[in-house]
Amino acid sequence: MKKLQIYVVSDSVGETGEQVVKAVVSQFRPNFENTIIRKFPHINNKDHVENIVEIAKVQDAVIIYTLVENVMRKFMAELCNQQNVISFDLLGPLISMFEKETQQKPLEAPGLVHKLDDDYFKKIEAVEFAVKYDDGRDPRGLLLADVVLVGVSRTSKTPLSQYLAHKRIKVANVPLVPEIDPPEELFLVDPKKCFGLVISPEKLNIIRRERLKALGLNDDANYAKHSRIEEEITHFYKVVEKLGCDVIDVTNKAVEETANVIIHKIEQEK
Repeated sequence: MKKLQIYVVSDSVGETGEQVVKAVVSQFRPNFENTIIRKFPHINNKDHVENIVEIAKVQDAVIIYTLVENVMRKFMAELCNQQNVISFDLLGPLISMFEKETQQKPLEAPGLVHKLDDDYFKKIEAVEFAVKYDDGRDPRGLLLADVVLVGVSRTSKTPLSQYLAHKRIKVANVPLVPEIDPPEELFLVDPKKCFGLVISPEKLNIIRRERLKALGLNDDANYAKHSRIEEEITHFYKVVEKLGCDVIDVTNKAVEETANVIIHKIEQEK
């Protein structure tokens, strides 16, 4: 398999370019095997561009760039062409299309999408909320949350809470354990805001065994046994039935997929 080196060059943080590159590469190499993706953020002068192109030529790398200034885009394209470095302009064609459609000139100001506006602070507030009310830490947060997640251990409650927080949604989550009664506040939550996360016993067994190994523990502990898992899932269904909330099977879903299901449901309710 050919080694693939990709340079993501941006005049901002490079997040857009990196995500697009990963989305494309995953179609050819799902595990990103023999692939190196390197970011070059905050590239704002021609000297930087020259250095990057020079390195790319030596290392036989492909350059993907997200530069908002037309002068910088043209310079990158011309230099890559001169040096026979494969490159691709992610933003240029779209900027040109919108310029033609709107009859407006672009601002050409890097980093506008990441500016510290009200939207940004709402995101930070939601992230802090998710951390504060993670794992049933403080049940008072359940009544303040936009979304409440419930589920047995290792059903991605925490990463899902954080992902939704980046969408400016305040999330609290509660782990369900047969030996511990759920907090009273949970049953006061609007069922439309509550989502139960369930997973197949077989998948959960694998995840829990790997978790135990990562902690340096024996993977045949009660925590990972099928009998214990079945007991927890039975308890889970009893609780969500009382709550009257939607249940999402996360067995073969990425966090992003589960989040989209929840966001769609929330938007429908609005």
